[in-house]
Amino acid sequence: MVMRRKALYGACSAVGMMILILDSKTGFLAAKSGIALCLATVIPSLFPFIFLSILLSNSLMGAKISILRSLGTCLKMPKGTESLLLCGFLGGYPSGAIAISNAFHAGSLSRHEAERLLSFCNNAGPAFIFGMGLSVFADGRIPWILWGIHILSAVVAGILIPGAHRSSAELTGKRKSSAISAAVSAMACVCAWVILFRVVIGFLDRWLLWLLPTEAKVAAVGFLELSNGFCALALVKDVRIRLILCSAMLALGGLCVTMQTITVTKGLHLTKYYLGKVIQFFISLLLSVTVAYGLWWLLPLSAAIIACFLGIFKKYCRNTTPVHV
Repeated sequence: MVMRRKALYGACSAVGMMILILDSKTGFLAAKSGIALCLATVIPSLFPFIFLSILLSNSLMGAKISILRSLGTCLKMPKGTESLLLCGFLGGYPSGAIAISNAFHAGSLSRHEAERLLSFCNNAGPAFIFGMGLSVFADGRIPWILWGIHILSAVVAGILIPGAHRSSAELTGKRKSSAISAAVSAMACVCAWVILFRVVIGFLDRWLLWLLPTEAKVAAVGFLELSNGFCALALVKDVRIRLILCSAMLALGGLCVTMQTITVTKGLHLTKYYLGKVIQFFISLLLSVTVAYGLWWLLPLSAAIIACFLGIFKKYCRNTTPVHV
């Protein structure tokens, strides 16, 4: 199995190098565009939040934050880990994942707790949503709506995904990484993936994406790389479809964000992370359609569906809880 995987990686790498040789101009221009995007948007909007998220999680881990305790209890988080909510909801992709990974490696979270928290504590930040959203939507209320839907869908995912309470975060005293060095390393990783995916999108746009309808093209770009997807949203004329696409892209984060998360969470399995993103996607899609088209009758239906999912998950947890003799 390992040999087959290595062979597949080798074959893909060889094909990629051949494509870059045969069409070097497209690759060069796309990489140049990706670097410009990182310098103009990604680094200014994300680097300060990554640095502050790491600093915040290092300094507040283990401290009781009463204003967040009720939400932490609802989400079945160990006491003393509430600061991770600030990183996950305010820091932006992948600040939440970085903070959770640091807490796990410092001994503040068990593997199960860290993997579960990844399912709802790694989200797009308000700086990105408002910074990019205000350039795409003329109505200044829409970024607020998008952020509200995004956070609500993350909270629902946290409630639905099984987990158990633990009384407190038990710190082991392991040395925490320097906030600035960890932030620089994480930022380099993020930019590398953004540039790489910009190159992939450049080739797809040249060879394939131009065949698709505008909405499908924007969705494909956004599900590959979030920043480029936001930039392409202006091509969609219908504001309602633009709102729905934007909400769906924010919920999934895109393949590029997934790769960033994999890179910064070494040692953790991401099964629950994927499940959380799927839940967020469907909740965000349902709520954004409701808001965009005024289908308010969907809200009680949505609540009923969520309640059914919650009951199924709770029943599953009771039936699969191991018995210690």
